[in-house]
Amino acid sequence: MRHGDTGRPSYRGQLDDALSDAGWREARDAVADRRWDRIVSSSLRRCADFARELSAVRGVPLELDARLAEYGYGDWQGVTIAELERREPDALRRFRLDPERHAPPRAEPLAAFGARIAAALGDIAEAHPAQRVLVVTHGAAIRWVRCRLERRPFGDMVGMDVPNASLHRIAWPAREAAA
Repeated sequence: MRHGDTGRPSYRGQLDDALSDAGWREARDAVADRRWDRIVSSSLRRCADFARELSAVRGVPLELDARLAEYGYGDWQGVTIAELERREPDALRRFRLDPERHAPPRAEPLAAFGARIAAALGDIAEAHPAQRVLVVTHGAAIRWVRCRLERRPFGDMVGMDVPNASLHRIAWPAREAAA
């Protein structure tokens, strides 16, 4: 599940934003009639605060895992797309076409990002093989997972629609995480 809206239209990355009131509503609505055996969440507030509430209300065990944090956008963290389009249109275009080779300045390497997401999911799958686990995370993490499982190039990440509070059902085999 992607976290709800923060009310901040920019690459938030690893900035530790809280959910907006609208973000709380859309996250609660997204899980209204769904059940899980366990919740594992990014430790960033926009995920963890909601996961803590859901865990308490439903009586479902919760784990926080910092490896599920959003991609580190480096110098672009907190900068709006409109500002980037004005200031660095060529760099933004290159990033959108090929995020592996044209990352934002001082950004987390995409390979390192993918490795930590894969390791977190591998550990979850290994520790809870017969359980339905809600993983509360971020847009880039979900896009990375979808590219990997759908065998799509990572350049497709940018064009994938992953709305706030959206649910994405996946089966993550532990052997995949080590690859």
